[in-house]
Parts: sequence; structure tokens; C-alpha cells
Amino acid sequence: MFERIKCTSRQDWLTQRRKGIGGSDASCIVGMNPWRTSDDLWEEKVGLREAPDISNEEAVKYGNDAEGSLRQLFKLDFPEYRVHYRKNELLRNKRLPWMQASLDGELTDTEGRKGVLEIKTTSILQSMQREKWHDRVPDNYFVQIMHYLLVTGYEYAILKAQLKTDWQGDIRLTTRHYTFERQAHIDDLKALLRAEIRFWSHVESKTRPPLKLPPI
Repeated sequence: MFERIKCTSRQDWLTQRRKGIGGSDASCIVGMNPWRTSDDLWEEKVGLREAPDISNEEAVKYGNDAEGSLRQLFKLDFPEYRVHYRKNELLRNKRLPWMQASLDGELTDTEGRKGVLEIKTTSILQSMQREKWHDRVPDNYFVQIMHYLLVTGYEYAILKAQLKTDWQGDIRLTTRHYTFERQAHIDDLKALLRAEIRFWSHVESKTRPPLKLPPI
């Protein structure tokens, strides 16, 4: 279903990533990314602008630093899964090689089924942010999960989310786990696949696609 691209460094990984659509890109395509529009993404892919470098943002650095520890906690809390992780690796779909994924982990359950592990850390600063996690996951993360299932063909995905609140120095952490079965989201997967194919055709033809704005 996919090939593994072993990158020699993070810079090499970034270079390879620009050649296709990744998980966070997918949410831009369907207008579900709070920070970038589909127009922004198209201009990046055709070389009209550079993708923003967010590696030094505090929230991004925290997430990167915490990822390994949270992955280890997942192993301890859910020993029924085998967890595999390869640093600086890119998965590229064989049928549609512009579809790419960088996974926080790959899972194998007791029945031998393959799955995706995604890890998120977020700081809850407003009640609106908390609402996005109320019995669900934010739309952009849901789209990212669907994209990874499309790339890999895997049967399920688990999202491990650490929600952090800091009230005058009183730090509280809430950890949640969300499971997505492929068979429960066939319609979502088909719709996302159609949207990505349509968007990439605009990249290849260098014709600007209709603008998809993120929700307010």
C-alpha cells in the first residue's frame, strides 16, 4: 500500500514532505485548518511561497519534546498493542505517491491488525478550545487521522491527546484516547480522497483551486 522513505535528517524530511500532501495539509484542503487556507497550501506546493517555519514556536517544541514520553506511556497503559516508531521516516502511498504520512507510531493489536498512533499535546487557554475536545476531537485532527488511514490502508487509528491547563501556576493534565475504526468512516475517507485528488490536480496544472476557508 505504501513505501517507506528513510530521511537522513530533519531537513531531508522537510524537503521530502514538500513533494506531496501530509496530514496537516489535508485539513487545509477541506477548509478545516484554523491557521492555513487551501489557497495558502496551493501557493506553497507550486512554489509561490515558503511553508511557514513553526519549529521554534513554544507549543510545537513542547509537543515534539513530549512525544517520546507520551508514546512510552501509551506502551505502558496499553500493552496489548505493539508500538513501532521510526524517526524521520515518511510513508508514501504507492498508488498516489503525493499522499504522504509521518506517523507518531504504528500499532499492531492482538489480532495482528495494523493501526496508526497519533499523539497530540494542546494547551487549553479558552473555553472554546475545551469545547472542541468535548466528546470528540477537533476537526483538523480528525481529517489528519483520516488522511493517515488513506495513505497506509491501516484498519484503525488511536489518538492520544494530552490537554494541559495552567491556571496561575496550577498545571493540570488530562489524557484522552480516541479510537477510529476504518470501517466506521468509509464515507469520510471517500470524500477526503476525492478532495485531495481534486486539489492535487490543481497543483499539477498550476491552476488555483476554489478557496476553502477555515471555520470561524
